[in-house]
Amino acid sequence: ADRIRTNGAQVIIAGGLESMSMIPMGGHIIRPNPYLIDHYPDFYLNMGLATENVARKYEVTRKEQDEFALRSHQRAAAALDADKFRDETVPLTVSVEELDAKGKKQHREVTFDKDEGPRRDTSADALAKLKPAFHVKGTITAGNSSQMSDGAAAAIVMSGDRAKELGAKPLARLIAYATAGCPPEEMGIGPVFAIPKALKLAGLTLDQIDVIELNEAFAAQSLAVIKTLGLDSDKVNVNGGAIALGHPLGCTGAKLTASILRELERRQGRYGMVTMCVGGGMGAAGIFERL
Repeated sequence: ADRIRTNGAQVIIAGGLESMSMIPMGGHIIRPNPYLIDHYPDFYLNMGLATENVARKYEVTRKEQDEFALRSHQRAAAALDADKFRDETVPLTVSVEELDAKGKKQHREVTFDKDEGPRRDTSADALAKLKPAFHVKGTITAGNSSQMSDGAAAAIVMSGDRAKELGAKPLARLIAYATAGCPPEEMGIGPVFAIPKALKLAGLTLDQIDVIELNEAFAAQSLAVIKTLGLDSDKVNVNGGAIALGHPLGCTGAKLTASILRELERRQGRYGMVTMCVGGGMGAAGIFERL
């Protein structure tokens, strides 16, 4: 968008992808730099422990986190049942290798047209039984964190003049975008600082925003942002979030943008906001106006 504003381009396809199922999560050990570990130990704080810091500082309880996670799954399942994701997803056919009854390899084509993430059968009791994932006395679990998933997303961004020339009908206009920094050991709180900046740039107030996509890296950080800024929970992640639908890192921005533009259209709302935390101590927020 900035390149288009400064006449560096007129049409850009922006997006990304992530195959988290291929990332070596376990056994992939990077030895720390001795100097850094002695002088800057927080450099090696993983996002789970950083979120534990957020949960303690902003007094987000385990019960609140599990309730938030359950609501994410329930909303995502309801959205799937209502076929709300049809206009923002593309069916994908893949070849799956299997063994037949005789032990021989065979390939079968499978078409994925619905997200596999939402767990319809989860419950408050099931989530409450999960052990902490990062700290023995912590509150962050696999159930109230975003799940590993694969995904890709893209958006076409163009100037208003070129859209008119091509006869293209834009879904929305990006009216403000802001980033902000925060302490790395509390990286999940980044949107608290980015959202006010974006609102100021847009000349809007929070109550004018019709729907919000807040990336659910963890329930704890999402709730900390919602509590601190006083966000309306009925406007946030109305069709579920990353806890239910996954968080393929590289495609998050474009994916959330696609989701919010379609929801604005369904609601006939005017303004939508996408916001997320960023590992390392950042937050980002963008505000769109439906056209």
